[in-house]
Amino acid sequence: MDIKKLTSEVSVTPQVTVADLPTIKEQGFRSIICNRPDGEGADQPTHVEIRKASAKLGLDVAYQPIVAGKVSDQDADDFANLMRELPGPVLAYCRTGTRSATLWSLTQAETRATADILSATKAAGYDMAGVVRRIVNGGKTPTDTGDAKYEVVVVGGGAAGIALAASLKSRKPGLEIAIIDPADIHYYQPGWTMVGGGIFDAEDTVRTMGSLIPKGVHWLKSAVAAFEPKDNAVILDGCRVVKYDRLIVCPGLKLDWNKVEGLVDTLGKNGVTSNYRYDLAPYTWELVSGMREGRAIFTQPPMPIKCAGAPQKALYLSGDAWFRNGALKNIDIQFNNAGGVLFGVKDYVPALEQYITKYGADLNFFHNLVAVDGPAKKAWFDVAKPDTPVERVEMAFDMMHVCPPQTAPDFIRVSPLADAAGWVDVDQATLRHKTYDNIWSLGDVMNAPNAKTAAAARMQAPIVAENVVADIRGSAPVAQYNGYGSCPLTVERGKIVLAEFGYGGTLLPSFPKFLIDGSKPSRMAWLLKEKILPPVYWRAMLKGREWMAKPEKVSAS
Repeated sequence: MDIKKLTSEVSVTPQVTVADLPTIKEQGFRSIICNRPDGEGADQPTHVEIRKASAKLGLDVAYQPIVAGKVSDQDADDFANLMRELPGPVLAYCRTGTRSATLWSLTQAETRATADILSATKAAGYDMAGVVRRIVNGGKTPTDTGDAKYEVVVVGGGAAGIALAASLKSRKPGLEIAIIDPADIHYYQPGWTMVGGGIFDAEDTVRTMGSLIPKGVHWLKSAVAAFEPKDNAVILDGCRVVKYDRLIVCPGLKLDWNKVEGLVDTLGKNGVTSNYRYDLAPYTWELVSGMREGRAIFTQPPMPIKCAGAPQKALYLSGDAWFRNGALKNIDIQFNNAGGVLFGVKDYVPALEQYITKYGADLNFFHNLVAVDGPAKKAWFDVAKPDTPVERVEMAFDMMHVCPPQTAPDFIRVSPLADAAGWVDVDQATLRHKTYDNIWSLGDVMNAPNAKTAAAARMQAPIVAENVVADIRGSAPVAQYNGYGSCPLTVERGKIVLAEFGYGGTLLPSFPKFLIDGSKPSRMAWLLKEKILPPVYWRAMLKGREWMAKPEKVSAS
């Protein structure tokens, strides 16, 4: 049997036989719904056979036959009634399970987000994109026509999306571009490390979205529900359809706080904080500046995550603050990293290890945070060392800085644009989608094997802009991305190890060694982070001024 769980109360499966019933009973199901009409296949048991055999095992059976491809709204209502009336958990079946999954999806239209429906059914192996179209369009709006049409549609108004739109406008001012993003506020997220270190004010990392949308670019303040790349269409919340000639996808990633049991309930209190949230970064500094003794845990989840150095940046700036105020000798610092190395590019590790030693921090590799009890000041980690059974360990804390697990946004993961891991599937050099020639992606959401940083997006935006304009002119891609990313590791107040690298860990320094030697702590690099990069972000990157970000041209073969 191939039973697929949709929720704790409902699962679906292909055709059930009498021989399957004991297994169904053993797995805890109490009821069965048959959605397959009798006589559909020569090898198919009738629902009466199933019902009789089920009765001997104490299983309830309901017969709701659905002709393939003919699921009506009334069918969905009837299915919902059965789910309410039958003792659960319930197992529904048809020939393949698809009709049962369709019925369940339609019953969830009023109570679940379409992305959640798609996610649950995709995890079970069923593609409900067509059903979701029906839900989001109210059963009426086709995607062969749209409510609006633009030459270029950009999904996402973060660093990547606005920089890309600005770069496109600077190259082709007359281009009709729309940015789709529901947010009112745009954040300079690289600044949150500095907020948590008591250096920046949180308010300095904020601008209104409307003030940053490039002149002449349309802003559609809405969320994306689904993609229909075969129809060159994006479906928005509220059943609107936006058509495009070319699509650029850059909505960032999702911070999956709920993946750690108990974390959401204790964030911002009980000594649990994170620089990955605007409203929590000030709490980090409040905790650090007020702590005089005890244990401080800093966590890092499995990759990929945005700015992989950020979890240890919080450690270094906290350790430096305690070093300066004399409290460090009384504080037990623990760095619990789900990975097996301090930093992924080995050239920068020696300098970082010197600061781990300076602050007396313990490095606990292969430690992945799985649960938190804030009031009890306890955390649990799954320790998964190579070739060793996973062990769960408990650690007490007085303060804990958490880096949350991260995934692609739900509406991306369940879309036809995603790879098997849920990220937008692109060519790592041109950033063009591997399947759809008129789609590109950049920023944190795509699957090129580079570091997910704002510096990477700064380099990617002009590359995608060059290639989109070349495509408009009928040319092949003209620019390529070398995987550049930068991580300014704030090892102490006033000094930074400036890590700059590309694909495969290749070092890609932007400055000569006499100015900034990235392998060593540098005051000049701190000046860059504190004084230069914020205005570069606001006044250059988001305005299409490509300072130190000129695209690398594709080499002639």
